[in-house]
Amino acid sequence: MLSIFWAVLQRDLRLALRQRGAIAHQLLFFVLILVLFPLGADADRTMLVAVAPAIIWIAVLLSLLLSLQRMFAADYDDGTLDQYRLSVEPLAVIALAKVCAWWLSNGLTLVIAAPLIVLLLGVPLSALWAMLASLALGTPVLSIIGAIASALTLSLPRAGLLLSLLVFPLYVPVLIFGAGAMRAAIVGLPYAGALDLLGALLALALSLGPWAIAAALRVS
Repeated sequence: MLSIFWAVLQRDLRLALRQRGAIAHQLLFFVLILVLFPLGADADRTMLVAVAPAIIWIAVLLSLLLSLQRMFAADYDDGTLDQYRLSVEPLAVIALAKVCAWWLSNGLTLVIAAPLIVLLLGVPLSALWAMLASLALGTPVLSIIGAIASALTLSLPRAGLLLSLLVFPLYVPVLIFGAGAMRAAIVGLPYAGALDLLGALLALALSLGPWAIAAALRVS
């Protein structure tokens, strides 16, 4: 199982590197949200710092949503998913490898880029660790939830709106705890509890998510 996981992970990462334009487009969209909001809101520094956690997480959600529909689409179109389904290897392991590759090429990019951009919102340096930790724990959960919805809508034409309706309600707990950890760090309150809850969500998603993705792929 480790060999098939590593093989699928390497393959998807190589394909992602060949599509650097899509990753750059997602990153540019994320940066534009964070840069344009202060210009459009015309708020003072205190107000920007107060709403910065919500802005950052909403920007992350919307940016990841841009590429969710492409997670399985190429393999579905060329028949690779059919070969995965008919192989003797567990489909859940293959699905987990594909989600990990998608997060490394999409989610991790936002995690790395966020500290360089949020200083424009006036976020203090003391809160950057909490922001990095919450994004590092929360974005994999978003990726797994998004993968389930993407697999369910894989065979539907123009499923972008349906995909959004499926994932947004399930993203709410991650949004609450992720923004809550950052907000607590900004005002100097303990934020370990929110990070613990994000870690619990990640453990639950890693335990059940691959099997749910595999079942959704079989349905599609």
